[in-house]
Amino acid sequence: MTRRTPRLSRLRRVVPEGRGGRPAAARPEQARGAKPRRRGAQPKVVALGGGMGLSASLAALRRITGDLTAVVTVADDGGSSGRLRDELGVLPPGDLRKALAALCGDDDWGQTWARVIQHRFQSQGDLHEHAVGNLLIVALWEQLGDHVQALDLVGKLLGAHGRVLPMSAVPLELQALVKGHDPDRPEDVDTVRGQATVALTPGEVQSVHLVPNDPPAVPEAVEAVLDADWVVLGPGSWFSSVIPHLLVPDLLDALVKTKARRVLSLNLAPQPGETEGFSPQRHLEVLGRHAPKLALDVVLADEAAVPDRDSLTDAAKRFGAAVELAPVARTDGTPRHDPELLAAAYDRIFRMHGRIGPWR
Repeated sequence: MTRRTPRLSRLRRVVPEGRGGRPAAARPEQARGAKPRRRGAQPKVVALGGGMGLSASLAALRRITGDLTAVVTVADDGGSSGRLRDELGVLPPGDLRKALAALCGDDDWGQTWARVIQHRFQSQGDLHEHAVGNLLIVALWEQLGDHVQALDLVGKLLGAHGRVLPMSAVPLELQALVKGHDPDRPEDVDTVRGQATVALTPGEVQSVHLVPNDPPAVPEAVEAVLDADWVVLGPGSWFSSVIPHLLVPDLLDALVKTKARRVLSLNLAPQPGETEGFSPQRHLEVLGRHAPKLALDVVLADEAAVPDRDSLTDAAKRFGAAVELAPVARTDGTPRHDPELLAAAYDRIFRMHGRIGPWR
């Protein structure tokens, strides 16, 4: 049985003024051109990202809506995914697998399958550290010859509470311009290649791009974004999991044009290597440099992770967004999101911002 999401009473709202002094996030839904929804309907939500950040968001979102789609980055080149990609020329399946596992239910069936697809073999041979789910996904790709159909079939097998789609149908290489990648040349800017390398770079990432630089988006992913009520971007590795979605032209165009409301979920702490020393507002600044036409409606952050609320509010205002502060971190002191608290924060945001009535 699905656990009931707790009510969240400590969500703090910091709203920038829009044109004419009106709160930017309080625009009526009709002004965005969206169709009014039936009372009791669930929101259509699309979550974009990769890795553990997207998994955290999906584990929360599946608690509050049954109409959920994950759009997942496909630039991973490390570990089991990288080996399969190099050997077979396929999309890296690892982040897709993690998203499917996060969508598994809390019943015995869901939790058993989540453990199975996440299981990694330990051996002295070629199977060492390969994840079962990676092999299953790649096998179905080869059998069916269709990325989307295969992922839908895996989701059906797992009883996943949502759909998982790759952002592109071709494997992508992430490249970054990094200042000080070589400690002996701290002022030089070098090109660093590969998602796994970018994520651990010792220098300061200036910008990222994809190879090829105009990859085709999966049509179903574009359609999902255009048809959504809410689009959730982040949390996750900023340069290697979040920003890459903005570098796929058709996907970025859909994110700019969609009538959905857009929420950006910030990380709980800077990531060593990739965003070392970043403030919450700096995360927004680099996002804006990569996608200057992107607008947001809400920026969600953990209240304990925002030392300078005024600066974050100013940064969010440039996107037309309100800032929502809520306790969403686990209480064990680790920089990980608590699915129940994050679900409650999302639920309250969906209800607060321009909705006529409750979703359920």
